[in-house]
Amino acid sequence: MDRFDCAVIGGGPAGLSAAINLHQRGKTVQVLGAAPGFLAKAEQVDNYLGMPGVTGEEMLRQFSAHAAAMGIQALPGRVANILPMGGGFMINFNGEILESRTVILACGIARAKPVPGEAEFLGRGVSYCATCDGMLYRGKKLLVWGLSPEAAHEANFLDSIGCQVSFVAAKQPPELRESVRFIPGNLKAVGGDAVVQWAQIGPKQEAFDGVFILRSAIAPDTLLPGLAIENGSVPVDRNMATNLPGVFAAGDVTGAPLQVAKAVGEGLIAGLSAADYLDKNPA
Repeated sequence: MDRFDCAVIGGGPAGLSAAINLHQRGKTVQVLGAAPGFLAKAEQVDNYLGMPGVTGEEMLRQFSAHAAAMGIQALPGRVANILPMGGGFMINFNGEILESRTVILACGIARAKPVPGEAEFLGRGVSYCATCDGMLYRGKKLLVWGLSPEAAHEANFLDSIGCQVSFVAAKQPPELRESVRFIPGNLKAVGGDAVVQWAQIGPKQEAFDGVFILRSAIAPDTLLPGLAIENGSVPVDRNMATNLPGVFAAGDVTGAPLQVAKAVGEGLIAGLSAADYLDKNPA
């Protein structure tokens, strides 16, 4: 049975940052699972220090190359569950059992079942982050599907930069700007030719240049029994420690803002904290 000092769940910015810093502290680490697809589909990222104007795919490629140069490779596959056992953890990964002394959750956010056209047009008019991609749609006609507490704030941001914004949700949030058109209901489908051209709300289709689908993070407590969840995210302390000893979390799984800089920074702290935990709790 393979055994590691730390298993990092998720190969995105938070997970790779954590793994690199664990490696630097002389710990054995394995990254399980590929990077979440959201960043890979970003058309352009302008708010990460020192790497302006790159695509999300190129940013991930550089992160992965850095980790690979240190011998860190993310194993493709899916973690089915994690069970605390004997001062460590048993991890069901692709049907095989792995053992790790600590765990870092960097699995991003899990999407609900996509609406028709959502996956096909991701990166071609469908986005999950208004503050990330909004500048690409200045002056365009946009639909925001508000399924998260922060959705109205992001719709207001799009409105503030000159987008023509419609907001669809079951109920109109009180903080929504008056200049943002509210449509009661739910998004049913997205369509177009090469890029998004329309969205269906209820039985009606309407022309849009882009659709922002803003869902809440889905709690990963089914992955790890006993893991605390607050408002759909994993609560952590300043050391990125969860309520479970030996379990840390970083990146989008800990909640907003869903930004690369936050993920990398939290990954650093989680990695250093896991290394410190290992030093204080020798096998």
